[in-house]
Amino acid sequence: MVELLGGADVRALAESLGVSPTKKLGQNFVTDPNTIRRIVQAAKLTGSETVVEIGPGLGSLTLGLLEQAKHVIAVEIDNKMAAAIEDTVAKRAPGKSFYLVTADALKVKELPLQPDALVANLPYNISVPVLLHFLEHFPSIHSGLVLVQAEVAHRLAALPGSKVYGVPSAKLAWYANANLAGNIGRNIFWPAPNVDSALVYFVKREVPLGTEEMRLETFAVIDNAFSQRRKTLRQALAEWAGSAALAEEILLRAGIDPTKRGEALNILDFVAIAKARQA
Repeated sequence: MVELLGGADVRALAESLGVSPTKKLGQNFVTDPNTIRRIVQAAKLTGSETVVEIGPGLGSLTLGLLEQAKHVIAVEIDNKMAAAIEDTVAKRAPGKSFYLVTADALKVKELPLQPDALVANLPYNISVPVLLHFLEHFPSIHSGLVLVQAEVAHRLAALPGSKVYGVPSAKLAWYANANLAGNIGRNIFWPAPNVDSALVYFVKREVPLGTEEMRLETFAVIDNAFSQRRKTLRQALAEWAGSAALAEEILLRAGIDPTKRGEALNILDFVAIAKARQA
C-alpha cells in the first residue's frame, strides 16, 4: 500500500530538510493526493511500465506512480531532495521498485532501466528542452504525460494554423502525437504559481519519420521557418538554404508553396523540405 503525501506532509518534509521551492529550479510541488491520482490516471499506465519521472522534488507524484507502475526512475537535480526521497519512498511505498538518479535532467543520457513511459511535473523553466532531450536519448519511451504551464501545454499540442503552433509543436510532432489532457488548478501547488497549468499526453509514432541525420536537418528547417514568423518560407529559409532563390527551389521540389509561412506546415511538410535539400 502506498501512502501519498498531503499538503501538511509536503511542508513538513521541506521544513525538516531546510529547503523551500525555488523559482530558479522551477519548483512547484503538488500537494493534493486526489490530483496526483488524477495525473497518474491520465498517463494511462497499464501497470507493466518502467516510468521515468523528471524533477520528483519531495516525491508527491513519485508515490502516485509507484502505486501503478512496475518500476519508477526519478531524476532529481537537488541534492537535499534527492537524499530525502529514498527515505520517503521506503516509508510510504515499501517493497516498490524505485531508482534514483541525482543529476541534471538535461545531461542524463543513461538510466538504470530502459523507460517505457515518461510522467512528470516538469520544472516550468526548462519543460520543453527536457521533454525533447528525453525523447531524443531514450527511444524506448512509447508514451508520456507532462504537467507544464498551460501556455506551454497549448504550444506542445497545437496543430498547424493555430496561433500558438510553433517550434515546440513541430518538434514534439516529430516523435509523437500529442493532445491536451486536462487543466490543473493553481491552488494544489506549493507555492501557488502565477500561471495556469495543464497536462499534455503523447504517444510515440509507431514508425519513425527518419534517421537521426534527418531529424537534425528537419529541426534546422523548423528553427529557421519560425525564426521570423511574418516572413514567407522563401525568405525564412534563405540562410538555411544558402539564398532565397535556393530556398524556393528546395520548397518547390518538396511540393511546398514558397509563399506559405511556417505555421501552415505540418511535420511531414518539414520532413519533405529537409529531404528535398538532400535530393
